[in-house]
Amino acid sequence: MNPIGREDAASRAAEELLRAEYAKESLPDRLYRHFSQFLGDLMDAAAGGGTTGGIIAAVIITLIIVAVVVLVSWQLRKTSRRNSAAQAALFGERRMTAAEHRLAAEGHAAEGRYTEAIQERLRAIARDLEERALVDGMPGRTADELAAEAGLALPEFAHGLAAAARSFDDVTYGGVPGTMAAYDTMTGLDERLRLARPVPLGGPA
Repeated sequence: MNPIGREDAASRAAEELLRAEYAKESLPDRLYRHFSQFLGDLMDAAAGGGTTGGIIAAVIITLIIVAVVVLVSWQLRKTSRRNSAAQAALFGERRMTAAEHRLAAEGHAAEGRYTEAIQERLRAIARDLEERALVDGMPGRTADELAAEAGLALPEFAHGLAAAARSFDDVTYGGVPGTMAAYDTMTGLDERLRLARPVPLGGPA
């Protein structure tokens, strides 16, 4: 039997694709088939297409591989950033007032659930500052971002706010169990912040 040449093989493949079952082929399957065929042609050219053709085919294959790696890496970084942002957000999906967060914190503390109590108390602080227009109501804000922004409006509380943010992050993401002492410290900060007034932009008159 005589070997089938490349042109003859391509002709037979084209005839095969005209069969009825290929008419029902989905677009992703069709694209994947075309890409596989294109890549196969490049591999054949790299293997036996002569010096110039082989080099060009090898370069194209390398560029395709690099493009795929870059695309996958970009998608993974994008997904990672999105997941990290969602995980680090201070508030959940349900919007609550400062009073509701304080009530929830007190309820958790009464049950000895200090991790949840600390979380809700810092959320009460954040919501209270938003309600008093001392910080912007930025969606997806993290505890550290809250501390940094609030520290500008209330510089005398900057250290305490930063410590509260670390406490929130420790119990929420660091696996550190909440304690009564940590909750009491945050409660005291909340009570002092409720009486605080922002520093005027122009400083003391």
